[in-house]
Amino acid sequence: MEEGHVNCNVDQRGLATIEFGHPSSNALPGKILGKLAKAITEISSDPSCKLILLKSAGNRAFCAGASFDELIAIENIEDGKTFFSGFAKVINACRTSSKLIIGRIHGKAVGGGVGIASAMDYAFATEAASVKLSELAVGIGPFVVGPAVERKIGLSAMSQLAINATAWRSARWAEEKGLYAHVYKDIEQMDQGISELIEKLCSSNPAAMEQLKTVFWKGTDHWDNLLSERAEISGALVLSEFTRNAIEAFKKT
Repeated sequence: MEEGHVNCNVDQRGLATIEFGHPSSNALPGKILGKLAKAITEISSDPSCKLILLKSAGNRAFCAGASFDELIAIENIEDGKTFFSGFAKVINACRTSSKLIIGRIHGKAVGGGVGIASAMDYAFATEAASVKLSELAVGIGPFVVGPAVERKIGLSAMSQLAINATAWRSARWAEEKGLYAHVYKDIEQMDQGISELIEKLCSSNPAAMEQLKTVFWKGTDHWDNLLSERAEISGALVLSEFTRNAIEAFKKT
């Protein structure tokens, strides 16, 4: 558990629940990103799976984004590209999954966490689920997650998050922009809303849901290459002295 986890199971209704977790506010080091992408891809090809629920562990932050310790340890552009490609693989796994992905955002989402929330097809959240794209504040920029966030909330809203990188936006703001479908007062009410939708979807036509998924993600076939290019940009930026100093300062806050 100290290094984090990714768990997956499918119930008798055909609901696959994927949970990721890490002691550092559900941060996403490379190993967890790889396991998460693999879990989404593998369960999507399981004939017993009709629907995916993606969530994180605990009751505090949903996802703190990239692991700062791992960012500081990057020594060359290839390692940098490899690390940021982890987020690309998770987003692309969500994109290419034949199953609708329901998101459970119980707390704050930062950086890559916002990207993962944006890659979900239908996201539920609580009022505690504020969002922030903090990448520019540490000298990088939300290059890899940017396409997913922009697709979900539009270029204007995405640019607001990206430029004002230290400002939190409320869950209600995220709902208004389309990142969240519903925002609830607390986790209990959110989980009730999730359960109600899951019951409906698990009794819906799987073929129809698969076709809807294709329609929703139309025009993103080039993302394998696009996100790889974006990962290379971030991988180069993280090597700069400016970025390393910014990350060290950010860790102390």
